[in-house]
Amino acid sequence: MIRFRLAELIADKAFRERRVVSLSEVAEATGIHRATLSKVANQPGANVGTDIIDKLCRYFSCQPGDLLTYVDEGNG
Repeated sequence: MIRFRLAELIADKAFRERRVVSLSEVAEATGIHRATLSKVANQPGANVGTDIIDKLCRYFSCQPGDLLTYVDEGNG
């Protein structure tokens, strides 16, 4: 399953900039609907298009591998 690290990237940005970074702020800066960001942050295996990944990578100045990871769910 693909796991998004959006919450971790937001926390890292907030720490670096020493301020609160909200989903609403990310939504406004990226043009991604807040509900979509909430789904990415909170719903394991959320299905989003590459345009969303592209916008988030641009916002966080990161590579796709920094934004998402693969988690093996096992076979039983």
